[in-house]
Amino acid sequence: MSNRNTAPLGLDVGTSRLVVARRSEEEFQFESQLNAFVDIPFSKMTESVLKKEHVPHAVEGTRMLVYGNESQRFASMLNTEIRRPMTRGVINPGEPDSIKLIRELVNSLTGKNAQKGQKVCFSVPAAPLGSEESISYHEATVKQVLNDLGFQGTSINEGLATVYAEMEDSNYSGIGISCGGGLCNVCMAYLAVPLVSFSIAKAGDFIDHNAASATGERANRIRIMKEQSFYLNGASSDKVQHVLGVYYDDMIHGLVNALNEAVTRNAPKFTQAVPMVLSGGTVMPKGFRDRFEKILQESGFPIELTEIRLARDPLTATARGALVSALSEE
Repeated sequence: MSNRNTAPLGLDVGTSRLVVARRSEEEFQFESQLNAFVDIPFSKMTESVLKKEHVPHAVEGTRMLVYGNESQRFASMLNTEIRRPMTRGVINPGEPDSIKLIRELVNSLTGKNAQKGQKVCFSVPAAPLGSEESISYHEATVKQVLNDLGFQGTSINEGLATVYAEMEDSNYSGIGISCGGGLCNVCMAYLAVPLVSFSIAKAGDFIDHNAASATGERANRIRIMKEQSFYLNGASSDKVQHVLGVYYDDMIHGLVNALNEAVTRNAPKFTQAVPMVLSGGTVMPKGFRDRFEKILQESGFPIELTEIRLARDPLTATARGALVSALSEE
């Protein structure tokens, strides 16, 4: 078995989180960091304390960027929003520090002792349904970041990564859906060959920002509440819970409509029923799977399914699938 510094890695480069996957013996291991940062004033004292407390940060002249998981705590204490190096699945053009922050986050997760040429398979989104938009710049930039850190980077479609992570029993045939922060990515695959891939921009951030606007809460606060206590049950006397339910329904209807449109446009020919697996942090609230299945069935979705289920760990499925892809090339 290769050691930690030469074995392939899987990397989920998500709008909300970065997740790295490793294999140790027969086990998969995962580490993650929030793909976010906050800006604080620089002082020697603050820098010294952050180093002492092992808080990831970067110094930029008269300011400091606290990034990763710790950014959420600082944002809460400073009563401000976290900032994102990525938006809608790709590098955020409105953040001048975006590439630097992604480099810092990747470095913190992969370690500083990579062997030259160590393989990293990283996730990239699909183009939006019906759009000619290209993700080439984003893909090339992430690959360059990895190359600069000494890795050999290759990419995998995020929806296909869900198929690789979860559908070994069906010989990697089925529909993988990854609902993250910036996008919902979909891949319909047959025997590991992607037949149809697309994304829609209604995902976790869409829910958070619209719920924040309707309630007067900060989007970061909404996201934390959504992850910790939200239950998708269709009715609640709590205003935030009710508003989250409204926008979750909006997102699910948008995703189901896109699935039906994609099938109508491309008509993938499955010879038998296939599984559908839901992954990503946005699918994790209780009741999501049942609500999604109900809306999908009511839509008359034409592909016969053996099951609709959540990934074994929705938060790490993309990284797992990327690692499966990297290991298959060994």
